[in-house]
Amino acid sequence: MNKYKIILSGGGTGGHIYPAIAIANELKSRFPDAEFLFVGAKDRMEMEKVPQSGYQIKGLWISGIQRKLTLKNLSFPFKVISSLWEARKIIKSFKPDVAIGTGGFASGPLLQAAASSNIPTLIQEQNSYPGITNKLLAKKAQKICVAYDGLERFFPKEKIIKTGNPVRQGLLNVETKIEEAKRFFNLEPNKVTLLIIGGSLGSRRINQLIEKKLDFFDTHNIQIIWQCGKLYYQQYKICDNTKGIQVYQFLNNMDFAYAAADIVISRAGAGSVSELCIVGKPVIFIPSPNVAEDHQTKNAMAIVNEDAAILIKEEDLDADFENKFSQLLNAPVRQKTLSDNIKKLALINATKDIADEVEKLLK
Repeated sequence: MNKYKIILSGGGTGGHIYPAIAIANELKSRFPDAEFLFVGAKDRMEMEKVPQSGYQIKGLWISGIQRKLTLKNLSFPFKVISSLWEARKIIKSFKPDVAIGTGGFASGPLLQAAASSNIPTLIQEQNSYPGITNKLLAKKAQKICVAYDGLERFFPKEKIIKTGNPVRQGLLNVETKIEEAKRFFNLEPNKVTLLIIGGSLGSRRINQLIEKKLDFFDTHNIQIIWQCGKLYYQQYKICDNTKGIQVYQFLNNMDFAYAAADIVISRAGAGSVSELCIVGKPVIFIPSPNVAEDHQTKNAMAIVNEDAAILIKEEDLDADFENKFSQLLNAPVRQKTLSDNIKKLALINATKDIADEVEKLLK
């Protein structure tokens, strides 16, 4: 059995962390003797989530550059220099056979250091519009795994492989977990269950909307699983256990959350979109407008254009939300159409296909 050494980096949000963990799990099943090391950004959620998944992680002193003019940006050049130096030390010490990046701050210095040491690198771009880190890394990467068509605008065409986005394996059969999930969340069987997911850090605008509409949901006999995010939990935990509402900072049992849900309200980050295609629930996307090139709207429109989801822009929430939600709630046939159509868009073999490309680099 080959004892490969595999280094992975991706973090800042769950959308970068969980694909990396999914890839590592698949490679571990193929190469049980392989040694794995993750590299993340200090004080970010990967420093907690990766060890919970059973992998070792080292942290770099790195963060993104702020879009607004801020004092934090003054430290950015020093963080880059420090992280490149530390990444080179990690590469020299660990001696990986391959380096994998799934986006986020820390993957830049790590994959740059790996490429400079002539270690094969693979990057996985989740979005329809790539982040600056992956655009910079693409020049030296051997392979670039993507989830959307049309990324030849940003990456060398000969390096691109369309695989889709890795998702947690527990999501592949959520329809078998519905009863167990309802017991897990202690849900009432005669009520519609609404799942709200605004990303791992949370969405201020979605949280404001849900708080404002609590009486509306109560009137419609709806129970809610509300993942409000790390940044907003202290503000909204007061709503927990009132009017059939369960408020969570973070949902560790996403398979049960999806299984229990009848309708989902979600941001349109690439990871969430990929997961929702696989679990096949009726979904209302509320894309974040505060991202590069409005890529969440592009992610969502790729689904909406296939009659597989509903989209409401943030600017239209006050005018349109109650009407569009009520129409969906009262139309079981429409719910089934959306559910059936979104399932057709799922790329369920993404993790295996990416691992195949890693395996080619190893051999």
